[in-house]
This record gives sequence, C-alpha cells and structure tokens, in this order.
Amino acid sequence: MKILIVGGTRFVGRYLTASFLQKGHQVTLFNRGSNSESFPECQTLIGDRDRDLKPLMGGTWDAVVDTCGYFPRQVERMAKSLKESVPHYTYISSVSAYKSMEEKNQTEVSELGTLDDPYTEEINGETYGPLKAACEKKVKTVYGEFSSLIIRPGLIVGPHDYSDRFTYWPARAARGGEILAPAEPDRLVQFIDVRDLAEWVTSMVEQKASGVFNAVGDDYKMGEVLTACLSITNSRGRLVWAEETFLKEKKVDEWIELPLWVSSKEFIGIQHINNDKAIDSGLTFRSIQETIMDTLKWDQKRNIKTGDYKAGLSADREKELLSEWHTRSASHS
Repeated sequence: MKILIVGGTRFVGRYLTASFLQKGHQVTLFNRGSNSESFPECQTLIGDRDRDLKPLMGGTWDAVVDTCGYFPRQVERMAKSLKESVPHYTYISSVSAYKSMEEKNQTEVSELGTLDDPYTEEINGETYGPLKAACEKKVKTVYGEFSSLIIRPGLIVGPHDYSDRFTYWPARAARGGEILAPAEPDRLVQFIDVRDLAEWVTSMVEQKASGVFNAVGDDYKMGEVLTACLSITNSRGRLVWAEETFLKEKKVDEWIELPLWVSSKEFIGIQHINNDKAIDSGLTFRSIQETIMDTLKWDQKRNIKTGDYKAGLSADREKELLSEWHTRSASHS
C-alpha cells in the first residue's frame, strides 16, 4: 500500500512510520521537516497544513493517517484536499473527546464534548477534548462513516515519549532511595505502549477498517507497575505509599507531579476507558516489563538531568514531602 502520514515522526508518527515500513508498505511523510532524517527511505513532502498543502497536490495514496489535527478548520481542509486522491482517512483523536471524564467504562458511543465557541483555536484543559471531537466530525462528514477510521488513544507511553508522563517512574526507580508513591497500590491505571498502538493501527489501515475505537491499554495496578519498575532497574529503592488526603493537602498535582495518579472525581474516568471493541478487532499488549525496560534504555541514552523531566516530582520536592509524610505517620502511630 501507499501510505501518507501527516505529522511529525518524533513519537507516535515515528512508530507508525516504522510499522508500515516493516510491513512492506511505501510511506510518504508530510510535515514541516520534523525528524525526517530518521526515515531516509521515505519520501518527505515539506509543508504546513495551516498554510501550504501544495506539496500534496497530484499525489495519490491508498490511505492517510493524520496524527496532528488539532483544529476542525485544518482537519476539514486536509480531508477535502485529499478526498479525491486518497480513499481512506484515519484520524488520531483522543479519549479526551468525551464530554465527561467522571464516568468509568465509557465506550465509543458515549457523549462527546462540545465547544462553547465553535471557532476557538485556543488549546487548554477546557477545549482540547471538544476540539478533538469537532475534528472527528469533520473527518466523518467529508469521508463518510465507511471510509474513515477514528482512533481515540488514552495515555501513550514508551521510548521517545518526551512528555515523561510514564518515563518518570522507570527513571525514578533507577535512582533508588525512598520513592514517594500515591496510595493505593491497588489503584487501576491504563496506558498503551506506542508500539502496540502503531502495529494495531497499521493492521486496521491494511483492512480499510472504519468506525471509532478506544485505543487504550490494559488495566494494571499502580503497585504492579511501580514494583515492576524497581525489579527491571535492579533498584534498591523502596516505595513509600502516601495517602491521597496528604497529597491533596500538600497540593501535589495529580497526573503531572505524580504520573499515572488520578483521583479527582471529574477526571477518574480517564483511567477506566472501555477497550473491548479495539481488543475484539485485534489490539494486543506487550508486557509492562518490556515497556518499562525499553523506555528506561531510551531515557538513559538521552542522559537527561533529574530536574529536567517534564513530569514528576523534583528531587527536593519529593524529599520534602517524604519528610512530612514520615512525621505525620509517626505522630499517628
């Protein structure tokens, strides 16, 4: 197949490109020149979806995968420009498209978010999800239900994840010492290895599949994940499980300062998305041990300083919280 990938090749685009190439397909990249040297075997069309789609004119492909559509206007423009030359459109959306994250076990037919201002192009916590939902609608309007594939991932992790929203834990385990962890150990968390996502999307595009799919990972226990991080890194670290009431009192940011931790009622559903439909269509998951090991190997190669991670507690902040937690625990014993 001739595949067009819209977007960079830094993370999700990188592994989608690698997966299509591994399956023997011909891949064309359309982006602003992001990391194109990683795939010299691919044709790279340099352009900007907001300003210049001319490099796409005259080309024909069997399918397009759009990894970077954030605004309905730009997604609609892209879809319309490709409609006559590309018969199948895959759009990478997000589970954030759902109206509410208070509910657990949401499926693909759950209600989507809407924009107060349909013309806004400001991305923030209130607009990101509804913008994704609006982009989905544009794809389906242009391509129809049977020629469009909408993928809603949850948290995507693995090597080259520069958000550090998972990377923090293997890196922190490798440093050892006392490690502040958010209780309870039995808390369920969801994440998907970027390679599992890419390989499954490749298969779905090969089948010219259509419809909407939640592409989220399996259910894991927080304690299981963090214990695996210690085991994989051969760390002598020790997990210190601090109660949520303490963490909230100290204004620890869930999801960012302590990655994977979500306790607020309005966001709890993001760790409990229903993925039955995707699994039935062939989505499979590698072991968390493999994800942890490969993420750590990549992280160690980039040699990043402890204080430069984009997510996770700083060493000083963690030390302070551990001291206060030990003091509190001792006073209550």
